[in-house]
Amino acid sequence: MKKIMFNDKLGLTQAVLEGRKTMTRRICKYDRPDESWDIVFPVFESKDYDSEGNLISPLLGAFGWKNKDGDFTGWNNPLYKFCEVVAIAQNYRDSGYSPDSLDRHPKDLSVRGLMKDSAGWNNKMFVKSYACKHHIKITNVKIERLQDISDEDCLKEGIIHAYTDNNGIKRYHTPHTKRGYLSTDVAQQAFSFLIDKVSGKGTWESNPFVFAYEFVLVD
Repeated sequence: MKKIMFNDKLGLTQAVLEGRKTMTRRICKYDRPDESWDIVFPVFESKDYDSEGNLISPLLGAFGWKNKDGDFTGWNNPLYKFCEVVAIAQNYRDSGYSPDSLDRHPKDLSVRGLMKDSAGWNNKMFVKSYACKHHIKITNVKIERLQDISDEDCLKEGIIHAYTDNNGIKRYHTPHTKRGYLSTDVAQQAFSFLIDKVSGKGTWESNPFVFAYEFVLVD
């Protein structure tokens, strides 16, 4: 099973666990070089399907860019597939493990030490997917430019519709953190602030192609 990481400093893991975030955008490896390059998709053969007609190719959902000279960027392959269940990465402490419980290997049950002494106690990068206690299920995957995000999808990404004022103007907030939050009447402006914090300054401005994953919380 794969795992997926959300930004803790911005409260996005908690937003997922509380059902306030149900989408995530991940930047594609190969962006469109220029307007002369056309989008292309894999051509599947009979071996790419199982006996029930289900597509089982590892290139399911992939796309790339090709120009008139035949140059090809390579495949942008979504890390997470439709209907796949993915573990939500959390460190052992936040997952509720006892600090003095034994850190056992799941296959041979050998003891590797105490949880509080493990690398994964404070850092979720070192926690294996089998040790994660919460999961999501991918319900949709789409390809789009980052700036094409709709108001509705901004909310699914964790942007907060705080209120609508007396003039009927909606106010949107980025997730509230110890450092405060951004308040604006444009949902995309709030999301642009958020994505630049998550993926680096200038991400919104560069407007890359992204895989937009929609999901539901399983447990």
